Amino acid sequence: MKFSRDYLLQQLGRHATPPCYQVAFSGGLDSQVLLHALCALRDQLAAGIGAVHVHHGLHADADRWEAHCRRVCDELNVAYTSLRVDGRPAQGESPEAAARVARYQALAEWLPAQHCLLTAQHQDDQAETLLLQLIRGSGVSGLAAMPVMTALGAGQLLRPLLEMNRAALQHYADRHGLSWVEDPGNRNIAYDRNYLRHRVLPMLRQRWPSISSSLSRSAAHCAEANELTAQLARNDLLAVTGRQAETLSVTRLVALPQERQRNVLRAWLKQRSASLPSTAVLARIVNDVLHSRADASPCVRWDRYEVRRYRDEVFCLQQTPRRNTTRVLDWSLSGPLILPDKGGVLTAVAVSGAGIRRSDAMAGTLSVRWRKGGECCRPAGRGHLHSLKKMFQEQGIPPWERNRIPLIYIEDRLAMVPGFQVCEPFQAGPADPGVLIEWDRHPGQPQGRDFRLPAPDW
Repeated sequence: MKFSRDYLLQQLGRHATPPCYQVAFSGGLDSQVLLHALCALRDQLAAGIGAVHVHHGLHADADRWEAHCRRVCDELNVAYTSLRVDGRPAQGESPEAAARVARYQALAEWLPAQHCLLTAQHQDDQAETLLLQLIRGSGVSGLAAMPVMTALGAGQLLRPLLEMNRAALQHYADRHGLSWVEDPGNRNIAYDRNYLRHRVLPMLRQRWPSISSSLSRSAAHCAEANELTAQLARNDLLAVTGRQAETLSVTRLVALPQERQRNVLRAWLKQRSASLPSTAVLARIVNDVLHSRADASPCVRWDRYEVRRYRDEVFCLQQTPRRNTTRVLDWSLSGPLILPDKGGVLTAVAVSGAGIRRSDAMAGTLSVRWRKGGECCRPAGRGHLHSLKKMFQEQGIPPWERNRIPLIYIEDRLAMVPGFQVCEPFQAGPADPGVLIEWDRHPGQPQGRDFRLPAPDW
């Protein structure tokens, strides 16, 4: 199959026309061909054309490549943008992965709303991606390789050349006398993709000349299967959602066949975390969390995340550092109190007939502390003491949340648990001026209600 501007126009016509096509322009052969063919269609497109170059700062010739891209865009009368990123890998991180993550993150943050980023990955790139995913033991999602179109930032990413092989792009470049830059790193077989490209695939093509086409076709089949499993997961998620937002019901989840349990867990975790757990970690979630005793407190961790169970619900949380429960903060109530360790903000509001009696709040030393264990409170209206543990159990507060809840003390006596209970004898009477202490756990985020009385007048 030959590559031509008419072929590109046909591929673009399969999708809605954006305000502007932005070509991810490295200056290499593939993106050079894509930008040249796109500009040849300028009079036939109802969209603008731009180009964006990502300067990784990893090679001595990076500035020269950036200058080449700028010069080409000037010659083609194309709006040009250059983005600089730090593509250096962290310790133990793959250089390829680090550069790719930095590149796509920068592009996603930059891409204007509703614009479409065009990338020049082709059929041979797709074949390499599928082989890499097979070697890593990926599931159907990974074997779907690179999608033709996907969301990116505030816009879309489109790969219009996935059905075209590199030889066809080379032929187009030679026919039109194009010049491009060569990254010597693309020939370094220490990198997995380059090893496949220069050592493995040439051998396979000797036996199976059309292997890139066959592998790309397999990736397309996997993409179709992946969409079906994703649809099944979406349907199952609706059926197994827990009582609280963003949780799953253990009872409903274990009623599904095991393969559907894993499928729905992957979909749920993809929504809740930035990295999916490995197959081994997912198996631990099923075995250790779903099938633990109802009164147990199992926890499975990976990366920065953890999955926990409380009663009949499963939670996916970001790991938080262990809190210092011995900390004591004195508070004059003269303004909001920002709690340490991203613990939220406390605000004192003047009220009447509710909260702590204002005379008690202002007369004694008021401090904020955290639970150590063994604390008790006589809730207003009840005749005897209750342990905080029992009160939190009654409220359905998971164990890992209990040490986050700030406690209000007056003269070393527990006076109030913000958002839950005022302790006698500190409860304001029906006609007493009171102080209501509100706890905003996630300042800056919608709280579901906007309850604010006039500021205190003391």
